[in-house]
Amino acid sequence: MYFVYDLGGTFIKYALMDRAGTVVMKDKFPTNVKSAEDLVAQMVEKFQPYKEDVRGIAVSCPGIVDTKTGIIYKGGSFPFMHEKNLAAMLTEACGVPAVIQNDAKSAALAELWMGVAKGVDSAVVLTLGTGVGGGVILDGKLYNGFNLMAGEVSYVQTDFDTKTLKGEVFGMTGSAVQLISRIATAKGLADKKDGEACFQFIHQGDSEAIAIFDEYIYALASQLMSIQYLIDPEIIAIGGGISAQEIVIEKLHLAVKEIVRVSPFHAAKPNIVACRFQNDANLYGALYNYFLRFE
Repeated sequence: MYFVYDLGGTFIKYALMDRAGTVVMKDKFPTNVKSAEDLVAQMVEKFQPYKEDVRGIAVSCPGIVDTKTGIIYKGGSFPFMHEKNLAAMLTEACGVPAVIQNDAKSAALAELWMGVAKGVDSAVVLTLGTGVGGGVILDGKLYNGFNLMAGEVSYVQTDFDTKTLKGEVFGMTGSAVQLISRIATAKGLADKKDGEACFQFIHQGDSEAIAIFDEYIYALASQLMSIQYLIDPEIIAIGGGISAQEIVIEKLHLAVKEIVRVSPFHAAKPNIVACRFQNDANLYGALYNYFLRFE
């Protein structure tokens, strides 16, 4: 058995999984940690009841991750993890090998292992959440990049002011959380994170909600076209909670067709698909990362 963690800004998920990826046990606890030592202590506490059955630990976490050394840089929602070796800390505390991987890259690995990218030579996996996470698969393998930043599409500029040297980035324009918040605000919803209610407005044909949604979809489609030109993958897989809404993929296909119709010089034809894994993608990808490293 393997013990797997998914470190998120709101919750830390953990699961006991077997070699086939079957989830034997799964739970979560609120993310309420202020230091690396506190984080490890809470992770070890969840591990202890199962330690006799566990042969390895796999972790998905935010930040730039050196998978060979186990060191995290930046850390995203866990800034105190900057330059900390989480893999070594867990190995020492638990007595079994531990590996870590960036959360978006973990999602890509999940699709490569048992999802829509299985058997595919090249793919880009994007997770639409608070920002936009990304993972690049080339020659059937996850590509990390020279500085471990391949797929960090949240930082890609969507516009740029040459006077202020600032502008919007893809992490904001492609944010599913921002999309839901805009629709919720426009429709006067008390809960600005109620994605289900927001998509009900879209499905019901509400003009205000659809206008916001269409603007989001066209901005996203434009970035997918750029990614297709840059990497030319076989598929671009869209993940994150909103990927469960079929209308997202449908509208993206329509938006790409419309962009090509208006600008016939376009040659790119991105094959856009929905990811198989959604909420548990990082758990599966983290486990597969362990297998790639040790087994």
